[in-house]
Order: sequence, then structure tokens, then C-alpha cells
Amino acid sequence: MRAGFAFVDEVVPGLRWDAKYATWDNFTGKPVDGYLVNRIVGTNALCEALDTARDKAQSLGFGLLLWDGYRPQRAVNCFLRWSRQPEDGRTKLRHYPNIDRTEMFAKGYVSVRSGHSRGSSVDLTLYHLNTGELAAMGGDHDLMDPISHHGAPGLTAAEAQNRESLRSVMESCGFAAYAAEWWHYTLRDEPYPNDYFDFRIG
Repeated sequence: MRAGFAFVDEVVPGLRWDAKYATWDNFTGKPVDGYLVNRIVGTNALCEALDTARDKAQSLGFGLLLWDGYRPQRAVNCFLRWSRQPEDGRTKLRHYPNIDRTEMFAKGYVSVRSGHSRGSSVDLTLYHLNTGELAAMGGDHDLMDPISHHGAPGLTAAEAQNRESLRSVMESCGFAAYAAEWWHYTLRDEPYPNDYFDFRIG
């Protein structure tokens, strides 16, 4: 592990995680370069902020489920290569139903220089502590569509409230939201704002 980084589960107890890019359950349809194990890595600063966010979420009856944290640059490069391959339709309906895969970068859903590679961004959602069920958010992780934007029309009252609960928790703990993805947050005072790392997760 690189100095200044940690496996989140080792230092922030009480979180759930499912590192989607280490699995077949992501928009590329297979495990992504750089993810050798299904675990979440982040900077020490990210872990400290998530420790506080976990407590705030618990006070509202929620737990945190993490989908991604630090993302190696080689994974981002893998996304770029994938976007240039012919469409096979395997993940389109679930992840990008209304755009072509080549448009993901232009529309801001994926970036050639991802903030995740700096180690202080996180993709996450809420789940209900009393049932373990995921909170309804009006769309899943990496749904590249306007319905995923903050303030999107067409949500139910419960979905809109759950998104607002997540945003309130995260912003109160030092994170900034990303307008196009309700699940994506970055530390406002991140420790490596100009660095893009490429060490593997494993």
C-alpha cells in the first residue's frame, strides 16, 4: 500500500462495500485493470472523513455502502479503450440507455483524468440500518443519464429525500458533491489535489 493510503475497511469499521470495478457488475461488463481484490482504498484523509460520515448517517438511521474510492489511472485508461470498442449491448440498458458509449467522456460521466485517481473521491449510497435494504435513490451506481443528476426531475419524494440525506451527510463531513452523479463525492480539502496515482488495489 502506498504511504498515505489505506484499505478503508481496516480503519473505518461499520461500513459495507462492493468494489464494482473489481467485479463483473459494472458498465464495462468485466473486472477492470488495477482492481485485484474487492476492497476500497482511499487516502488517510478520506478514511477519517468517512469515519465521521458513518456516524452522521447512523444518526439518521442509515449505513454507508461504498462502490469505489481510489481508482488506478490504468483503470481509467481501460475505460477509455472500452469506450472505443464496438457496442455489444451487454450493459447499455442498465448503465447508459440513452447515450452511446463514446459519449460518456464528453458528457462528464467518465473522465480521462479522474478525481478518483487522486484517492479522495468516493462513490457510495445509503442503506437502512433496520433492514439492510438499499435506500431508493431513483437509479443505480453508474447510471449515465440525467436522472442521476442532483435535482433531477421525475424522482419520487422518498428518492429525492434519500439523495438529500446522503448529500447532507457528506457535505457536513467535508465533501463536495458532483452535479452529474448523486453517488460521487470528493473531499474539499483533499491531500493530493494534483496527483494521479496508478498503484494497483490488491
